[in-house]
Formats: sequence, C-alpha cells, structure tokens
Amino acid sequence: MIDVSRLRLLRAVVATGSIRASASALGYTPSAVSQQLALLQRETGLSLLERSGRGIVPTGAARMLASEAEPLFEALNRVERVAGDLRAGRIGRLSIGYIASIGAVWLPSVVSVLHAEFPDLQLELRMTEAERGGIAQPVPDLDIFVEGPEPVRPDDVEVQRLVDDPYVAVVPGDHALASAASVPLAELAGERWVDNDLKDGACRWVLMSACAEAGFVPEFSVETHDYRTAIQFVAAGVGITVVPELAVGDVPDGLATVPVVSPVPTRHISVAVRRPVAEHPAVLRALELFRMKVTESR
Repeated sequence: MIDVSRLRLLRAVVATGSIRASASALGYTPSAVSQQLALLQRETGLSLLERSGRGIVPTGAARMLASEAEPLFEALNRVERVAGDLRAGRIGRLSIGYIASIGAVWLPSVVSVLHAEFPDLQLELRMTEAERGGIAQPVPDLDIFVEGPEPVRPDDVEVQRLVDDPYVAVVPGDHALASAASVPLAELAGERWVDNDLKDGACRWVLMSACAEAGFVPEFSVETHDYRTAIQFVAAGVGITVVPELAVGDVPDGLATVPVVSPVPTRHISVAVRRPVAEHPAVLRALELFRMKVTESR
C-alpha cells in the first residue's frame, strides 16, 4: 500500500515545484520531506525526483502519480468533513426514500421537525418505488419501502419493520357491502375493480397474491396508478377498489371502507437504514418520528 501521507507530500511538491516551499507550507523541514519522498520512491519503484540545475524537481512519473491521486484526496476531504459533522452532531445531507402513499401521509410533518431541529441538514427526498427498472440510483440513507419479492438488500443496510398495513375495500355508500363489518376477499371476485398501483409494484404484488390465494384474478375495468385517483373513480361509480388502509386518508363523502378478510391482504412497511449513518442523531430522530406516525395511525 502506498503511504497516503507521503503521497500528500508528493502532491504538494508537484503543486509548488519546490521541496523547500512544500516543507514550509506543510510545517516540515526540507530534509524531512526529502526523506519521506525517498521512502515513497522505494514503495512505488519509481523515480519521482530529478536534479535540475541546483534544485530538485518532480519527474513526469511524479506528476502523473500526483494527478491520479487527486480523486483520492477529494474523497478523503469528504470523509474528514463528515467526521467533523459527526463530532459536532451534524450531518451534511440525509437522503430519504419513500413510497408515494407514505410520502403523502408521513413525510410533511417528519421533514418539518427535522428542519427545525437540524437546520444545517440538507434533505434529499426520493420516491424510490418509481425507480424500479430505471437508472440505478445511490441507496438512500433511509428508505421506507414495502416488503415484496425483491432481491436481498445490500449488506450495509439494516431493515426494521415499521407497521403492518391491511387492505380495505373502498365501495360506494349505497353498495350492499357498505355497512358490512368485513368482507371475504372472494366475495369481491364478481365486482368491477379499479386498478390503483404500478404493475410491478410491491403493493400490487401483495394484493394479487391474496386474490390468487382466494381463487380468482380481479377484473379491472379501469387502470390507474395511484390510490387517490382510484378512489375518485369509485366515487364516480366506475367500480370498487382495494387499497392499503394507510393510503385511504379522508374517505370522500358517499363512499365507505370495508376491511378485507379471508385472507387479509397486508403490506409490510419497513425502513432500510444504511449502517454508516445508523447512529447519527438526525437518523435516530427521523426513525423516532416515523414510529410516532405509525402510532398515530393506529
């Protein structure tokens, strides 16, 4: 391994063109710089310095090595800034991934508190369920997601279950089921359904798996891709829709929700936390706020 401190000295000599100037800038003696660069030459097997008149100047190999090392020092500077933020109880940036239905219900108040308590925190919010199959994105520091048939998450994340969210049927207020305490899923087989999710989404997978267990495939009369729009189609008399309870929000006038049973379709909402930031105060506070939202929703 190349010694980074010696590489840093070489970078300074290349930048200044002088051992004496580099030593003065970095608080070394010229002889100490020369000794360290001699050790670096032995480490790399390269000739890094050559005489020019009465002085010593970097060779072409030294200049190339210093140039290639620039990304390394930029990364080290970022790490040092992060370490300083952590010591001071700050974090420069926190990325939160979310699913649309939870974004509308939980995120506004969580973000408001984080902004108030961590004013220097830069928040990056991403609806990660829409990224499936697209350009690969960095893993968010916190990612609220629905468990499904996805591959195993990266090794550097810890997954924590937040809440189990059962599905309900949204029906017109004059529907025969509107006043029922619950409805077996199979009894909805003959209804006209309004689709409400991405075809490859985990939430749709949960619902379709439950329908398969009940022995039928829903007949979709209209295809939409979000719960609120689907509920408005129910209000317009197009059909019924089955959505997670947390996604319903305020039920529009003229509609009713009925718990679905036998089986109970249930989406499991979890949060994936990147281990490198898991103990940071802003991350711990965000997790606490999300758990408070779960409690409020029950």
